[in-house]
Amino acid sequence: MEPRAVPGVRPQTDKSFMKLPFTGGCACGAIRYECNAEPIMMGKCHCRDCQHISGGPFVPFVIVPTEAFRLTRGELQCHFTESLKRGKHKRGFCANCGSRLTGAESDTPSQIVGIVAGGLDDPSWFRPQMDIFTSDSQPRDQMDPAIPKYEKYPPVA
Repeated sequence: MEPRAVPGVRPQTDKSFMKLPFTGGCACGAIRYECNAEPIMMGKCHCRDCQHISGGPFVPFVIVPTEAFRLTRGELQCHFTESLKRGKHKRGFCANCGSRLTGAESDTPSQIVGIVAGGLDDPSWFRPQMDIFTSDSQPRDQMDPAIPKYEKYPPVA
């Protein structure tokens, strides 16, 4: 899957800081995953759903191709939230510790998986390229003025 162009978004040009496959998991270790592809995009979602689930002002996310992501231990439990685009968002979490690990997938087959960056074993390479759902952002949220902002979803070229 080729990365989709998003108007105004800087492409990630230096991925030398990222080692493939990258890995991650939940806080208790019951669920582990790996991904063998570079991210399609990275950002911060400020929607109310992400605020409720994280307890913070946003959720940092990494979007990867579905075929590059696999669980290496455990099984995700899922719940679904309403989507403005279509259907529902599928949210994956650990039933043991409650860590949210995935999101952004649809309740229908999807070509992408959204990984919550907090679950990465090495989150130091996370570089947000955009802020989305800024219409729901909180006044205390200090957004990086150097990256594009979208009131809802980013446009897809």
